[in-house]
Amino acid sequence: MSVLSVRRGQGRRPRSAGMRTRRRCRAEHVLVVCGVALLPWLVVLADGLPGTTTAAHWRSAWIGLDALEAVGLITTGVLAVRGHHLHALTAAATATLLLVDAWFDTMTAAPGADRFSAVAMAFGAELPLAVVCAVLAVRGHVRATA
Repeated sequence: MSVLSVRRGQGRRPRSAGMRTRRRCRAEHVLVVCGVALLPWLVVLADGLPGTTTAAHWRSAWIGLDALEAVGLITTGVLAVRGHHLHALTAAATATLLLVDAWFDTMTAAPGADRFSAVAMAFGAELPLAVVCAVLAVRGHVRATA
């Protein structure tokens, strides 16, 4: 058995820990630089975007977002019940979708009953479901790394 493992490893050059670290750090640095580069863009958006606008595909955008949430919730639930390790990823993505939905629902709602309904949905459904998904994601990640 030891001969087999020696022969399998002979053709490869061993990678140093430094090479692996440098590659990972490069990707992480790119993410940080991109995030920092977006900060001035926020100022441009704040100065240039109109306060109100009309969207051509408003209905499709909201139906699509809610459909993605439904798929995420169903997929996360099924994967979690089956004990599949990927439920942590779907839970994280679904939590993000739910937070985005709560944010845009409340920010785009008209004053009055429309805004009250959006806030009620955010605190009564979307944010609690996002917390459940986030807990599932963290627990699944901790189990996968343990």
